[in-house]
Amino acid sequence: MRIITGKYKGRHFDIPRSFKARPTTDFAKENIFNVLTQYIDFDGAEALDLFSGTGSITLELISRGCSRVVSVEQDRDHHRFIQQCLQKLQGEKDVQCSMFNVQCIRGDVFRFLKSCKQQFDFIFADPPYALKELPQIPDLIFEKGLLKEDGIFVFEHGKDYDFAQHPHFIEHRSYGSVNFTLFSASALRAEERADG
Repeated sequence: MRIITGKYKGRHFDIPRSFKARPTTDFAKENIFNVLTQYIDFDGAEALDLFSGTGSITLELISRGCSRVVSVEQDRDHHRFIQQCLQKLQGEKDVQCSMFNVQCIRGDVFRFLKSCKQQFDFIFADPPYALKELPQIPDLIFEKGLLKEDGIFVFEHGKDYDFAQHPHFIEHRSYGSVNFTLFSASALRAEERADG
């Protein structure tokens, strides 16, 4: 697993073979973040990474200059791995610990969503593709008002799901077997943004 770009570009982290989590592929991650540059400036943004898994997205967000990242992961070993990656990054001579602020939460994402009172500029969710509650996640995000008015929510999911009719839908991108749906709190579609 590597950080694609930003301050810590090229940093590598070895994922234990015992992990069941499937990190977003470098190819898919690089492409979706290229798309996101037209929607959001990560520098100084506050971000939420749900179903963090290996922490790949959390690390990417830190590297791209987010001022604060909240990472939520239920699995004990995955949560510990994310913390170890952060400690490794902080231990490097050219990295100042004060340069990033990450809150690693070990817990159930749905429980977190129900109790969260914060708002974020950017939210990323990568639930297990077989999760039966997966289709409910976008509605939960917006019902709880977790996304700031100009914020962007990226939802990674399998090919069997289509959120094009969701009122907050912006666009859909697919890279191989990886699918991303982008949502906005303002429900402004991509073509409307382009028309200015």
